[in-house]
Amino acid sequence: MDQQTDRNASLREVMSSYPTGVTIVAAREQEGDPFGLTVNSFTSLSLEPPLVLVCIGHGATSHDRLIASSVFSVNLLSGGQGAVATRFAADPSEGRFDDIVWEPGGLGAPLIDGAMAWLECSRYEVLNGGDHSILIGRVEHARVTHRDALVYHRGRLSSSGG
Repeated sequence: MDQQTDRNASLREVMSSYPTGVTIVAAREQEGDPFGLTVNSFTSLSLEPPLVLVCIGHGATSHDRLIASSVFSVNLLSGGQGAVATRFAADPSEGRFDDIVWEPGGLGAPLIDGAMAWLECSRYEVLNGGDHSILIGRVEHARVTHRDALVYHRGRLSSSGG
């Protein structure tokens, strides 16, 4: 490997070269209104107990509300939901759920129609992770479909099915 190229690569460049799935992490206000944001820093953490983690940037407008929520959902977006991912990544955060079809899960967290899979989680722990909070959730309910996944790679969204 060329050492000069290695030294000049930023963490952001390296990570954008690694394909990741795209999720919407969502919860509801006490009044019942949904809120959420696009997240691609998501992974499974443990099978026993069943834990997942998502990383929420401190500067995200939904940050404080998400880490304070006792339950949240992770909506794993399907290949055709690029516009949904873009909408939930853009500011302002108000109105992101306008015209989005969703239903409350068993715990009440928003499950977005058309996703390839859904996880409904109870808050397990919140950790500091530099400029992000690491929100760990215990998976309480899960559903999966056979839809292709939405993938983020080198600044572009595409379907895992091609």
